[in-house]
Amino acid sequence: MEAYKKLVVIVALVLLALAVESEAMLVNNEQSFCRMTKEGLNACAPAVSGQNPLPPSALCCSALKTADFQCLCLFKKYSNLLSAYGIDPNLAMQLPAKCNLGQPIRC
Repeated sequence: MEAYKKLVVIVALVLLALAVESEAMLVNNEQSFCRMTKEGLNACAPAVSGQNPLPPSALCCSALKTADFQCLCLFKKYSNLLSAYGIDPNLAMQLPAKCNLGQPIRC
């Protein structure tokens, strides 16, 4: 049974890696992730990390307008991956509402 659990985790990580790779593309010669540029991701970082997150910046909110939320939901499922990068998944899912882009992301 333990070997089966390890296999499931490995398969899930491979699928996640494939999903990330399929979403990484060049947009205006700039790499994007879930349709967010590196600049946009960096702009959102202070709003989703740390003990005292800051409100999302205008640049962060602008970047979220083009984000692929279904792609981002894949990472919510594996929140330990987000946490490893200092991202609080719950704060990340609240960004659209904080940017007045609608309700929080529901995955």
